[in-house]
Amino acid sequence: MVGADFGVFILLTAAMGFSIFLSLPIVFSRRAQGRWAVGLNAAAIGILIFLLADVFSDASSILYPGGSYVANPGYSIAFAIAFVAAFAVLYLVDNIPRGSPLATEPAPDSTSGPRTTAIMIALGIGLQNLTEGLVFGGNWAAGSVGVVAVVFLGFFLQNITEGFPITSPFLGTNARRTVATMVGLFLIGGVPTLVGGAVGYFWTSPLLLVIFDALAIGAITYVILPMLRVAFRPLETRAASLARNRLVYAGILVGFVVGFAVNAI
Repeated sequence: MVGADFGVFILLTAAMGFSIFLSLPIVFSRRAQGRWAVGLNAAAIGILIFLLADVFSDASSILYPGGSYVANPGYSIAFAIAFVAAFAVLYLVDNIPRGSPLATEPAPDSTSGPRTTAIMIALGIGLQNLTEGLVFGGNWAAGSVGVVAVVFLGFFLQNITEGFPITSPFLGTNARRTVATMVGLFLIGGVPTLVGGAVGYFWTSPLLLVIFDALAIGAITYVILPMLRVAFRPLETRAASLARNRLVYAGILVGFVVGFAVNAI
């Protein structure tokens, strides 16, 4: 049954999910080129690595009830299946043969490579935001006012940082970055918060949380791999590669720390 507060709940859930749009200007920044692009892309990787740890921390309390070192077998199997499914689906999508009607990169010199990576990142973040919505909706329905306030603030701020990894594949490239494309990608990442919130408001379960956490972890794990491959690709000289690598290491560290700091607020 829909309560009188459902409208307020939806507005807050929408604000939480669509705060991802606050990072939209980054992709259009004129400074996001050259060394800035390398550093910003590395920071995006750091944020995604933090999200992996953050999502697993949510699932671990269910997988290992009561702080036990013995995992719940049923939840563990569900987690493993969902993780492999998400990873495998993105792998298949990413490796559709060129020339196939389903291919997103029709030619080797196509500029759609960043778009494909961005879509996969948005999907991974969207799955993670779906679980955030479930948590927010469940706590709202339970009447945990204090928890709801903390969860809202934390997820609102975290979602701002999540918009940046979605835009990162376009930084430092000549790929076309239209407002419509970016809005579409951000909707993929943000709308699941609303969907998860609505589901969690009416019904949720530990199994559902475990499955969506595993899907998010599998998807984010997969998209980090091509980002690392691009970040560490060899340059013309060894000196240039070493200088770029130091910047990448620093950027990943900064991104992880930013994600951790925002989540700790």
